[in-house]
Amino acid sequence: MLELEFTATDLKQWAYCERIPYYRQVMPVNFARTYKMDRGRNIQDAVEAMERRRGFHRYGLDAGERLFSVWMHSARLGLSGRPDLLILTADASYPVDFKDTEGGVRRNHRMQLAAYAMLAEEHFGRPAPAGFIYLTPTRQLARVELGERERAAVIEAIDRMRAMVTEQRTPPPTSVRARCVGCEYRNYCGDVE
Repeated sequence: MLELEFTATDLKQWAYCERIPYYRQVMPVNFARTYKMDRGRNIQDAVEAMERRRGFHRYGLDAGERLFSVWMHSARLGLSGRPDLLILTADASYPVDFKDTEGGVRRNHRMQLAAYAMLAEEHFGRPAPAGFIYLTPTRQLARVELGERERAAVIEAIDRMRAMVTEQRTPPPTSVRARCVGCEYRNYCGDVE
């Protein structure tokens, strides 16, 4: 049986538009690097520098250890990922993802954060009851509870992506056409205007 590996970013992209992981996994194509990708890297560096100086009270925690960009892998899930920040306490782990977006925490952000939580639980042997999204434009920190529903959504998405790759089936485009405007894969979607 073909062993397929996905990343937490694949899950985020799947929840945003199922065609993005299709183009990455089934039809490996070159994509156009976007302004938003470059901007995200610069913002990541700036936020990380600030985060190193901050306390843990904004997270509702008394203490912890910060780990930046730690790579985690689960052979059981066929999943890997590298959260922007992982906070470890004596009895829990909390993934933190920095997002350069307005409009709050979205479904695709929750999917990626839940994947990071599942990876952290397996990697560090500590529960990950919640994670955080730091919205960089507004400098707001949103706590996201990560329960069984979020974990089930990750497993379901992995199963669906695995079927998509195995069957080499092109998924439908996102129903939110505004997402297509700045997409790095737009030129491969002949059925999207």
